[in-house]
Amino acid sequence: MKNVAVIGAGTMGNGIAHTFAQFNYKVQLIDVSQPALDKALATIEKNLDRMVSKERITEADKNATLGNITTYTSLEEGLEYASLVVEAATENVDLKLKIFQDLDKLCPEDTILATNTSSISITQIAAVTSRPDRVIGMHFMNPVPIMKLVEIIKGYNTSAETYQMVESVSKKLNKVPVEVNDYPGFVANRILMPMINESVETLYNGVAGVQEIDTVMKLGMAHPMGPLQLADFIGLDVCLSILQVMYDGFKNPKYAPCPLLVNMVTAGKLGVKSGEGFYDYSESRKAEKVASQFA
Repeated sequence: MKNVAVIGAGTMGNGIAHTFAQFNYKVQLIDVSQPALDKALATIEKNLDRMVSKERITEADKNATLGNITTYTSLEEGLEYASLVVEAATENVDLKLKIFQDLDKLCPEDTILATNTSSISITQIAAVTSRPDRVIGMHFMNPVPIMKLVEIIKGYNTSAETYQMVESVSKKLNKVPVEVNDYPGFVANRILMPMINESVETLYNGVAGVQEIDTVMKLGMAHPMGPLQLADFIGLDVCLSILQVMYDGFKNPKYAPCPLLVNMVTAGKLGVKSGEGFYDYSESRKAEKVASQFA
């Protein structure tokens, strides 16, 4: 299993491609947008440069990693030799179902189809294919090259052989695979998203401000990053989508998204990706920070 296709060149997709390529897998990175692919390669190169500067890898390692990645805008061309596909498209049920229908038609019968979904049912995704035994969840954490965890989620029909193969691949990537069953949010987001949502509720109710809430969780609970800042890095739209999947799946009001989160997403305040969320990431704010260093 040395040829891996990654669907989607966004934050998670480029991180997954980077990781596989660094461990000498041949990666076909596929996206409908050539600019997105160009941006992904630039991001990967930048991250590799950072690793070289910290002496974690050599310049030769960097060049070999980049050489292992080929980009495609054609799904059919990119999938031709794939033994494993990892889908990392937007967290949208209809989009993922359409992608997996296409993957099922285009991939060889023995290709394993994995999804990086953080909350959507693996069983539901597998049901639109003719190979539900070879469909599995492979949920990486962001930033993928650094974070050790991979949640491996078995659908109702996922075979033991498929699980074992994906577990083995995860270990070869120097990750720690954890077996998880197919319920909304799995483990990571079933625990994380209610915490983030409750943090937004705490802000919404006027209990404390953004920095105060994050400071309490960092200094009082030893979290490396406060929940509101973490939500900004995940993407508030992604947080909202995951909460909605969990709310629909469990029909439990504790998963209902806070109105403030809904309003922020509606207003386009998505966090780092949009330049503003609970914190300001705009260029003007960056300039202010730089200027303050010389004041």
